[in-house]
Amino acid sequence: MRIAIIGYSGSGKSTLAAQLGQSYGVPVLHLDSVHWLPGWVERAREEEKALVRAFLDRNESWVIDGNYSALYYEERLEKADRIIFLNFNRFVCLHRAAKRARQYRGRTRPDMGAGCTEKMDLEFAKWILYTGRTGRIRERYRKLRSAYPQKFIEIRNQKALSAFTARATEAKDCS
Repeated sequence: MRIAIIGYSGSGKSTLAAQLGQSYGVPVLHLDSVHWLPGWVERAREEEKALVRAFLDRNESWVIDGNYSALYYEERLEKADRIIFLNFNRFVCLHRAAKRARQYRGRTRPDMGAGCTEKMDLEFAKWILYTGRTGRIRERYRKLRSAYPQKFIEIRNQKALSAFTARATEAKDCS
């Protein structure tokens, strides 16, 4: 089982990845934890790529959450048995990210790189609402839907996400 989870910031990619990894008993790679070094410093691209390459090489099954197009994006999507696209409304994503910031205030989330204390600032809010939703980004998702129709799953709201996770858990329990 290989699952790639993509989507907008604040949509719940990391939470879903952790749930599916636990449910299926497969390793999970949160690309945010690869990208960010302590203090929200970006890791060098070649080092990021080496970490992702090592993960892909040593694991037959996996769940990987995050977009990061420079980190073997095409390979991850090609190898994935399922591509789950969390396509939540921008205001829902902002609300979820703000809620997450309150929940982890002064701490680092389990799916984030060490030393990256959770925060919500104007720059991140702007990313969630506008910068991370450019026409180019939306077109990339449309192309993926067309390229991989047999394994592309689009989830647009919490009700659909809850139903999906319930089905995934049931399918695992029946196998």
